[in-house]
Amino acid sequence: MEWVKALHVLSVIAWMAALLYLPRLFVYHAESPVGSPQSETFKVMERRLFRGIMNPAMIATWAFGLWLAFGYGLVDFSQGWMWLKAVAVLALSGIHGWYSRLRKDFERDANKHPSRFFRMINEIPFVLAIIIVIAVVVKPF
Repeated sequence: MEWVKALHVLSVIAWMAALLYLPRLFVYHAESPVGSPQSETFKVMERRLFRGIMNPAMIATWAFGLWLAFGYGLVDFSQGWMWLKAVAVLALSGIHGWYSRLRKDFERDANKHPSRFFRMINEIPFVLAIIIVIAVVVKPF
């Protein structure tokens, strides 16, 4: 079980790093002229980050998390903190999907958002991470 916990934590770290880095790439990409060498470089960076790190890390996070929850019976769904964590993880997964759509907009040179928008959404995954960590460690309810 300790190995599964370790792999879950490592997967979460990789997923969070990607969720925090991708919008930063979007900030700079939004400031680059369409068709410019910088814009084309950002497309490659975003695609590689998404497909090479973000997707595998999310899948591993879910796989190891479900393994811990159901394989080892670590989850007591009668406790509120677990539901809070579950909702926050589902929200992170939704953001992951939203970022995928935003990345595809950039790939098609169809981004409609200014760099300020991406600066603001960059904070959302971290707020959810705070909620998840407090729910799991403190178990407030």
